[in-house]
Formats: sequence, C-alpha cells, structure tokens
Amino acid sequence: MKLLNIIYNGLVRENPTFVLLLGMCPTLGTTGSAITGMSMGLATMAVLICSNMSVSAVRRIVPAAVRIPVYIVLIATFVSALQMLMAAYLPALNATLGIFIPLIVVNCILLGRAEAFASRNGVIASAADGIGIGLGFTVALTLLGACREFLGTGKVFGFEIYPETYGSLIFVLAPGAFIVLGLLMAVFKHFSTR
Repeated sequence: MKLLNIIYNGLVRENPTFVLLLGMCPTLGTTGSAITGMSMGLATMAVLICSNMSVSAVRRIVPAAVRIPVYIVLIATFVSALQMLMAAYLPALNATLGIFIPLIVVNCILLGRAEAFASRNGVIASAADGIGIGLGFTVALTLLGACREFLGTGKVFGFEIYPETYGSLIFVLAPGAFIVLGLLMAVFKHFSTR
C-alpha cells in the first residue's frame, strides 16, 4: 500500500509538471506532438527509475561532501546509455528529440528526486518514486503534446481528427506550449483540489 501511495504522490500530489513546475525546458520544447511528448517522458522516467535506485543503493557509502557530484555522475551514466540505445535502435526518434536527450542530465526533476527521496529511502521505495514521478511527467508531456497537436494540426498521435487547414499554427509553435500548459495546469488544479 505504501508503494502505491508513493506512485500516486508522483502522479497527482507532486506531479513534476502541473504542481512542482519542474523540467519546463523539455516540457515546452518536446511537446509539439503527443508521440514526442510521450517519448521524452518515457526516456526521462527510465533514467529516473535507474538513477533513484542507484542513489538509494550507494547513499550510505557516499560522503555528504561529494553526494551531489556522485548523483550527477550516476544520472549522466544512465542518460549516456539511453542515448546510445536510442541512437542504435530508434534513430528517427533520437533525431527528433535531439539535444533534449542529453539535457536529461541537468533536468532538475532527477537531481531533486535523488536528493529529496532516493538519498533517504530504500531501493524499492526509490524505484516506486521514480515510477510515480516518471509517470506523472510522462502523462503531463503526452497530454500537453496531444492537445497542442490536436489544436494545431487536427491530429492526435498522427491520426487525423479534422483537416489540418482548420488548425491554429500558434499551438504548434512555442507560444502555444505556454498557452496549453497554463490551461492544463488550471484544469489539473481544479480537479486535484476537489
């Protein structure tokens, strides 16, 4: 039951996008479509789970004075492995996400969860936290990407809902990311406080 509460916490109470407002660079930069938003969320979630488990496993042997550099090296290791796997097996997606994959290293969600949760809890609880926060981030990016894609091009996950000529270009561009994010945050806040 405790593990489910940790996961629920990451999805709703501490949602990194809609509540904590963390990781805004990939949130705004990779959500031009539902598939790129979901892909970025899943990539971040994979690194988050692995880094949380690693930080939790070494938390008692790492001196407090060097804990942050150790956390960053662990995160960078998993991001490098992820980028190599994506380049080998998903080259088109790797090209689409571009610089945002290496930037996972400096995403404040990962270092924040390493410091706030994984360094104080066991490996299993830290994995659950990574799943919860990662799912919250993935759902938020997918939803944001789907809304922007729908409003801008009339498609969702590439499936045409209405002709693209009726779409509004602003939602595909950067200002649309801010507009849709603000609206989704308001809706999330409305339903999460009820």
